[in-house]
Amino acid sequence: MANALGTVSFWILSAVIIFSALMVVISRNIVHSILWLVVTFLGTAGIYLMLDALFLAAVQVLVYAGAVCIMVVFGVMLTRRGNIRHSNLFNSRLIIAAPLVGLILSAAAYLTAASTDNVPLSDGKVPADTVGSIGQWLLSSYVIPFETAAILLLVALIGAVFLAREVKTDDRH
Repeated sequence: MANALGTVSFWILSAVIIFSALMVVISRNIVHSILWLVVTFLGTAGIYLMLDALFLAAVQVLVYAGAVCIMVVFGVMLTRRGNIRHSNLFNSRLIIAAPLVGLILSAAAYLTAASTDNVPLSDGKVPADTVGSIGQWLLSSYVIPFETAAILLLVALIGAVFLAREVKTDDRH
């Protein structure tokens, strides 16, 4: 029963990820594309949870669904645009891209189907407390690089806001 529930959960999460990734590409509004990207990242975190990769799921939610999407929203909102309704423009290469994507997807499906018989599976169990041991490791042996990266990201964020604000004040004169 647990295996069937896991299989159903996997297919539901996969459908959510594929649908939301498709909506990222076909949405005409770039803010809506970013919101669909958040759904895609959260679905990927769900897959990580199913694999008992708790740390990867937490990083996926915090870094990608949180920080990356917020930075993209800041970038969109800090740039001056007249009408944001049609801000995610399509180009004329759809006629070339659609068959190419179909070819790549069919090749990936063929290679996946051909290689499933030869894939060795691990019998090892996932350690009980992976997140705690990674946290201890980051905050003991690697605390200096961890804090340096945090300060560097903060300075980059402040610099980006300052540069965006500086551009807007120069446009008014």
